[in-house]
Amino acid sequence: MNALQRASSKFGAQSPFLRVPRHRRPAVRSQRHSSSTNPGDSPPAKTPGRNSLPPKPQNGIGAGDSAKVEPVDIPIQLWYHRLGPVSTFFSWFHRMQTKRPYTVQLCTTLTTYLCGDLLAQDIGGELYDPNRTLRMLTIGAIAAIPGYKWFLFLGRNFNYSSKVASIATKVTVNQAIFTPVFNSYFFGMQAILTGEGPTGTINRIAATVPVSIVNSLKLWPAVTAFSFWFVPAQYRFMFSGIFAVAWQCYLSFLNRKEEKIEEATDTMSHPVIPAGTNVE
Repeated sequence: MNALQRASSKFGAQSPFLRVPRHRRPAVRSQRHSSSTNPGDSPPAKTPGRNSLPPKPQNGIGAGDSAKVEPVDIPIQLWYHRLGPVSTFFSWFHRMQTKRPYTVQLCTTLTTYLCGDLLAQDIGGELYDPNRTLRMLTIGAIAAIPGYKWFLFLGRNFNYSSKVASIATKVTVNQAIFTPVFNSYFFGMQAILTGEGPTGTINRIAATVPVSIVNSLKLWPAVTAFSFWFVPAQYRFMFSGIFAVAWQCYLSFLNRKEEKIEEATDTMSHPVIPAGTNVE
């Protein structure tokens, strides 16, 4: 009987027709029941569930995460490291302008006029004249706050639904009003500080202002449009000051050129005759 049972079980294991399907196989006893039958045995290790994650070591990377981490190529000098001093300067400038706007504008204007005059004197090829630099700084100190107020006025006004129309109007108003007034003030003050009278001051303005207005059309419309389109309001005056260095250099050079013409004209009109010269 035992031999017959062994043969039948062997045949059933090898025949695919007598195998029990997997979904109909009886469930295996859970280890909980087996542990209850053997109270002396230690409890089995807990099987990790589907949502449970393996514990991570102290460095924060688990054993299963090492295969997912891709190498990152970090350059030696990042671009924001290079811009660090620049961003720090702009942050400092913004804080100082918020606290003391007039002081910042005055210092910025004086720096612009100083650099422009030094550059103009170097281009002119003459010996350095400190009185000329002092005149430039005086003119810049007087014009600093009104110029700052003017740019704030342009920023608050002439704002339409079309941004292009707004900026075009600001540029036109700036060229039609501010440029003639400022250039007349600049060359008039230069003449007054050098000792010219009313007639000489008017002649200086008439000789230099039209030429400067025509040449300003080559620079300031583009600078003003870019400033109001891209530059924030608190940085517009400083942004214009970058180009104002070259502009002040040109104005100083043009003013000195006119001074030389006036000096030559005065010399020809009133020639100096050495003492003891016989004039027939």
